[in-house]
Amino acid sequence: MSNVKLTSVEKHYGSFHALKDISLEIAPGEFVVMVGPSGCGKSTLLKAIAGLEEVSSGSIEIAGRDVTREEPGERGIAMVFQSYALYPHMTVRGNMGFGLKIMKRPADEIEAAVTRAADILRITEHLDKKPAQLSGGQRQRVAIGRAITRQPHVFLFDEPLSNLDAALRTQMRVEIATLHKQLGTTMIYVTHDQVEAMTMADRIVVLRAGVIEQAGAPLELYRNPVNHFVASFLGAPRMNFAEGRVAALGPGGAVIDIPGMPQLTVTELIPDHGLEAGMPVTFGIRPEHLSLVPGSEMIRLSGTLRLSEELGRENVLYVDAGDLRATGSDTGTDSITLVTGERAPPEGSSFAFGFEPRNAYLFRPDGKTVSAPRSVETPPSSDPEA
Repeated sequence: MSNVKLTSVEKHYGSFHALKDISLEIAPGEFVVMVGPSGCGKSTLLKAIAGLEEVSSGSIEIAGRDVTREEPGERGIAMVFQSYALYPHMTVRGNMGFGLKIMKRPADEIEAAVTRAADILRITEHLDKKPAQLSGGQRQRVAIGRAITRQPHVFLFDEPLSNLDAALRTQMRVEIATLHKQLGTTMIYVTHDQVEAMTMADRIVVLRAGVIEQAGAPLELYRNPVNHFVASFLGAPRMNFAEGRVAALGPGGAVIDIPGMPQLTVTELIPDHGLEAGMPVTFGIRPEHLSLVPGSEMIRLSGTLRLSEELGRENVLYVDAGDLRATGSDTGTDSITLVTGERAPPEGSSFAFGFEPRNAYLFRPDGKTVSAPRSVETPPSSDPEA
C-alpha cells in the first residue's frame, strides 16, 4: 500500500488557471473520491497524478518518491477510464494481460496475474470472449482487471461508471468498494455523482473552480459542510435554501427573518460567526428534516403539494409554500423539497409541515457556514437516477 502526496500543485492552460494551490495527502490503502461540478478540475487533477498532464508548479509524490516529472509508466499507477479502452480484436485474456506483455513479463506470470484478477472480478468464464460479446458492466470489469494485473501502487478511476445504466452503476459501486476491501490498495476515484461519493469513499474531496473546498469523511462533510457550496452539493435531494436577514443578535443566538416563515432563532452559532444585525444570510434545511406532522416545538409552515415521487421506502414531495421560496432548487423551481416516510397528501392539496430549529443551517453572505446542527441523522440513500 502506498501514499500519495500533493504539495502546492498548480496547473495553467494559458490564461486559464485550472488547479490552484492543491495540497492533499492520501494515506496508504485509502479510498478517496474527488467530486465536484463539471469544470471544477477533478479530472485534471487525476490526470496530473497519472502523469497525463504536466503540472505548472508544485510536486507529486507516490509511495514516498517524487514523480512530478516522471512518465506515466514509471509512476506505479493503473488507470481505469470512463471509456473502457479495450482492444476489440483481443480476447478478455489478451486485454487483461496486455500491459504485462508490453513490460515483457514471463508468460506464466501473465497467466497467473490474469487468472487471479478474473477470479476476483468473477469473469473467469469470459476470458476467451471478445469485448463485443460482453455487457457494459462486464467490459468495465475487464478494464478494472487490466489494472489489477499490473499490481500498481495506486488505482486511478476517471468517472468509470458514467456509461452504465442506473442499475449497473449501483451494482458496480458495490463491486469497486468490495474490490478495495479485498486488495487494500490506495484508490483515487473521480466522479460528478455525489451519491457515488457518499457511498464509496473513505474520504471525499470536494472541488470547485480548481480549489479544494473541503475534504473529510462522507458523513462529516454531510453534517458539517464548511460552506454553502458543499452543503448544496452533498445530499440527494439537495438541501433547501431560503434568503433571510439577521433581525437581532443576543446570548440566545441569532434571530432570523425569512419571508413566508415565522421568525426563527438559530442557537448553534460558531464562535467566530461574524454576524451583525441587518446582515443578509442564507437559511438551509435538509429535506429529511421537514416533517409532515409538525410538533409543538417546530417552526410551522404550510404549502400546497405540487408533485410527489413515491419511491417505496420514502416519498419525495415538492411543495409550493406561499411567500417562502427555495433558492437554487434541483427542480429549477422555487418548490420546497421534503423527504418523508409518511403517506403523501393528494397533489394540489394544502397541508402543514415543519422543522425543528436545531436542524437549521445558516450561511453568511460569503457562503461560510456559521450554524449547523450538532447531531444530524444519516443521509437518505435515495439515488434519483436508480
